[in-house]
Amino acid sequence: MRQIIDERTGGTVRPPHGTEAHCPTMRVAAHVTVLHEGDPARRIMEVVEGAVMLSKLLPDGRRQVVELLGPGDVFGLAHSDLYACSAETLTPATINTHDRSALERDPVLAARLLRRFEAQLCVMHSHALVLGRMSALERVAFFLLRLMPEGMVGGTLHLSMTRQEIADFLGLTLETVSRAFSELKRRGLVVLQRADEVRIQDRGSMRRLAGAL
Repeated sequence: MRQIIDERTGGTVRPPHGTEAHCPTMRVAAHVTVLHEGDPARRIMEVVEGAVMLSKLLPDGRRQVVELLGPGDVFGLAHSDLYACSAETLTPATINTHDRSALERDPVLAARLLRRFEAQLCVMHSHALVLGRMSALERVAFFLLRLMPEGMVGGTLHLSMTRQEIADFLGLTLETVSRAFSELKRRGLVVLQRADEVRIQDRGSMRRLAGAL
């Protein structure tokens, strides 16, 4: 497996000393690319802590963020011998790595990862509906709702994504995302406390705006 480079410091990310070889654990800084689209697909990775963003480059050079992952989620899917997406940490993260051949030897591990893939596939179906049917304002409301913990009525969300990354996830331009945040603020649904902090004023109104997906 290639060394993973912290692009901000130039340092390498190494598994902790004493980690078992069959399932090494990486502790990775924020904004580090841990998989590159098109690289040989040798491992499946599992998020233990932190947040990871999967993305693909379009032929014209634009980027589409295809999935946001948190603890328990897995990535490294490949329908061929190459990774289908790049993966970048949004926050400091702890990631378990599994050799793909281990899935054939360990049916318990394979079944557990399959259950996670199935759950993530359902989330991606919702994302496809958002991109295909929702207005820009509805998409941003949906995005913020997705970040809210279950049972949370109102409260402050700490955003680990930049406005450009949010735009790439929602299939919008940076300017459109900024206007949508401003409109949510004008309607009294959110308070923009800082660039990376948004206070949700009314979850019910946000759910109605996003179609309660």
